[in-house]
Formats: sequence, structure tokens, C-alpha cells
Amino acid sequence: MNKKVNFLIIVAALGYFVDIYDLIVFNVVKQESLLDFITADQMDKTDTFLFNCQMTGMLLGGIIWGVLGDKKGRVSVLFGSIILYSLANLANAFVTDIPSYAVARFLAGIGLAGELGAGITLVSETMEKSKRGIGTMIIVSVGALGAIAAAIVGKNGHHLVSFLDSTFAISLKNWQVTYIVGGVLGLMLLLLRAGTYESGMYKSVETNKTVKKGNLLNLLSNKNNLIKYLACIAIGLPIWFTIGVLVNKSHLFARNLGVEIKVADSVMFAYIGLSFGDLLSGMFSQWFKSRKKVIFAYLGLSLVLYFIYLFNNQVSVSYFKWMCFLLGTATGYWALFVTVACEQFGTNIRSTVTNTVPNFVRGAVVPITLGFAALQSNIGLNITSSALVVGLICLVLAIVSTAFISESFHKDLDYLEE
Repeated sequence: MNKKVNFLIIVAALGYFVDIYDLIVFNVVKQESLLDFITADQMDKTDTFLFNCQMTGMLLGGIIWGVLGDKKGRVSVLFGSIILYSLANLANAFVTDIPSYAVARFLAGIGLAGELGAGITLVSETMEKSKRGIGTMIIVSVGALGAIAAAIVGKNGHHLVSFLDSTFAISLKNWQVTYIVGGVLGLMLLLLRAGTYESGMYKSVETNKTVKKGNLLNLLSNKNNLIKYLACIAIGLPIWFTIGVLVNKSHLFARNLGVEIKVADSVMFAYIGLSFGDLLSGMFSQWFKSRKKVIFAYLGLSLVLYFIYLFNNQVSVSYFKWMCFLLGTATGYWALFVTVACEQFGTNIRSTVTNTVPNFVRGAVVPITLGFAALQSNIGLNITSSALVVGLICLVLAIVSTAFISESFHKDLDYLEE
């Protein structure tokens, strides 16, 4: 790989690092921050509402940035998305009530939706086909560490609070500093964006007015494309079931068994595992020269871990930390999943697909969490059974979809969707 390609990978990886930091920061500081505005008995309901606001923003943002990436270029999306989510997280540090909190998370969600898809598309179109899996592996493996950074800052932000108070007489709370750090990191990252360049594949169609770029009808009106597109989305559902339910609600599963744990710890260990899993999945994909075989293996591991996590009653705080790490490792096919989506479609619609697919999966956490809650409140299932039912549905859809799509490891990406 030449220096320019290496630089693109570094910038995309650091961008995704900040992206994941700002994506996860709410789950890290939600309990601390929300207690400034609501009572403890309102926590679970408000927590779910704000998380869904963020994910709904990501759904909308995935469409906006995806289409813009095909119409205006991949690099422009990298700039625009990071500016929006950085400013939104800075604003989030100074919200005064739940409605303003919701607006901040919604806008942050829109901004966060553009980073991964644009980076993966740009790197995939720039690297040679036999090595592009390495590039996406590095991006996602480094990016996942952003969640760990968020957990560390969320736990130790009081040191920065003390420094600001003693040095500048600025009085802030721990959760406010955690949001500010994310926003500042994003704005600092813009300095690196100046060295990025557009992919040659996109440049070849950029000025061609006869080619329809970013046309959603290419996906929605063509039966084969639509089925393939929906299959790409379904492959990622177990990832966000694991993160959105098993990890983000880990304190509820633990409490049900008489153990108290911190969600921030669960998130941190899960994302350590996810980073490790993404690193392994990328290596295995290169080794076996196959995306599909590795995804099948990860889905099988997820199935085994679901049963262990949900039905082992001999638990402790350490047990939940290790289980979150293992669950994160089993969902570490995120890089492969996004790469597969990128490789399934032509240059003129590739950004739209690569941005919308992961964000629709993230947005799917809304019906996933609502379904999880509905099975308990409307049907009367306990928390364990509800999680198992939703998890198995996600896994079955992912397995069927993985079997349906074509192997894309050696696929040439320099083509158009007519």
C-alpha cells in the first residue's frame, strides 16, 4: 500500500474512533446526566426515548449522507458529518431539559451516520481488491476503541473537571466534560481531513451527467437490488441486538440475578471484544479469501453465547464483564458486514448503500428494543425469554441473508448500476 492509501486508512480509522466515542457516550453518562433532569423511577423510559432519538437520527442521516456521497463525493461527507456530530455533542454538554437533550441526540445521530460509510467506501474504492479487507479491518478495529475511550473519560472526567475549575474557574460536571471531549476530538480531526483525496472510481463518474448517482430508485424499484439490499441490512441485525439489548440492558439482566453492574463497564468490555473480533474477522477473511464463511462462523458463536449469557445463573460482576467481552467478540464481523454491503453495488449507488445499510441496522435497535419491551409488557414473558426470542429472530434473518448474497472477496468494484 502506498503512503496516500495508508493516510486515507489512518484518517478513516481515527474518524471512526471519534464517531464511536460520540455514538457510545450517551450510554456511558446517561444515568449521571439524566438524574439532573428526572427522578430515578423515570430513568428506563427516558433512557430508551433518548437512545431511540439518536438512532432515528442515524436512520435519516444514513440516507442524507449516503445520497450526498454519491452525488457530491465521499470526502465531502467526511467533512460534513463530523462537523455536525461534533457541534451536536458540544451542545449536548449544555442542555437544560429532556426536550433539548433529545434534539441534541437526534442531531448527533444524523451527523454520526456519515462517518463509517464514507470512510469504508473511500478506502474500498482506493485499495486493490485483494487487500481492501485489510483496510476496512483497520478502520473498524481502531474505531471500536472509541467506545473504550468514552468509558474511560466517563469514569475519570472528574479529574478534568477539577482542572478546569481550579485553572479557569469553569464549573462543569463529569457528564458535561465527557460530551465536550468528544466534540473537541471531532473538531481536531478536521485538520487531518485536509490531506484526504477522492477515489478514482468516483472521479470517473463524477462529471458524467448521463449516470444517475445516488438514485434510491435503483434500490427500491429493482426487485433484485432491493432483495440484496434488505439482505445486507439483515446480516447486521444480531450485532445491534447484542449491543442494544444484551449489553446496554446488562444491568437489568444482572439485577435479575442479584448482581449490580455498571453499564459503562459492560459497554467498555463489549467494545474491547468488538475491536478484537473485528481484527480477527478481517484476518480470517483474508486467510480464507471469503467474507461469507467468516460471517457464518461469527453468527454461530453468537448463538452459543446467547444461551450461555441468558441461562447461566452462577454469575458475578466478573462474569458479566467477561460475557460482554465475548459477546462483543462474536459481533466483531461489523467490518466484514459493512464491506460486504459496499461490495454488492456499483460506484454510482455505492455510497448510498454503504451509508444506509449500517445505519438502518443501528436504527433497527428501535424496533428491536421495542419488541423486547413489548414481549414483557404485552405477552408477559420474562426478561430472559424476551431477549432470547428477539435474538433468535435476528440470528435467523442474518443466517438466511448471508446465504443469499454472493461472495464478494475478489469482486471488481469499478462498475455502475444501470
